[in-house]
Amino acid sequence: MRSVVVQHVPFEGPGLIAPALFAVGSTVSVVRADLGDALPTASQLDVLVVMGGPMGALDDHEHPHLAQVRSLIADCVLLGKPVLGVCLGAQLLAAALGATVRRGPVAEIGAGVVEIASADDPVLSPSGSRIPVVHWHEDTFDLPEGAELLARSGLYAHQAFRVGTAYGLQFHVEIGSQELWEITPHLPADKKIALAEIDVVESVGVRVLERWAAFAAAVVKEAR
Repeated sequence: MRSVVVQHVPFEGPGLIAPALFAVGSTVSVVRADLGDALPTASQLDVLVVMGGPMGALDDHEHPHLAQVRSLIADCVLLGKPVLGVCLGAQLLAAALGATVRRGPVAEIGAGVVEIASADDPVLSPSGSRIPVVHWHEDTFDLPEGAELLARSGLYAHQAFRVGTAYGLQFHVEIGSQELWEITPHLPADKKIALAEIDVVESVGVRVLERWAAFAAAVVKEAR
């Protein structure tokens, strides 16, 4: 199984997603789109992961690669390949599927929770009605046509969704202690996250990502 991670900034890598994919027998290649790395075609991968970043999903003028990322996402969705979009990645997934992405009412930054809106999603629902996460966004999106809402928060109604084999997570569950060290210098001074808070996020996030990786592996196996 070949997994490709599209990274947009140095401090938002795959984090806990990579070991979850390794555990199901996948290779993991990181494409630094911000450094000009060439994106693969949908036929060259089995699983696509698109990470976060401070830019907007439609900021093509400043970040020309974003249009190519949206096109790759759309191709993967069309082919039924597993996709995971995290934060900006979720916004790019929504935009790639024709939904509106826009600035939200207020920045949502720091350790928090989301409420799970689906009772039978194989990835998120087993963790219960609320899960601890890291929030770090100001933008939001409408749900793409045919999408199922999976999670919400008090500030944002659309926190996670699924379309076929594609998942969009506006929040972060892939951040552990190492990732906290990497993102902390980039957080607003009044929004620092404690290591104890990350420990809680990581304990749940590891299980969420294990289930997602198992889901992705099953989709890939069935397609072969």
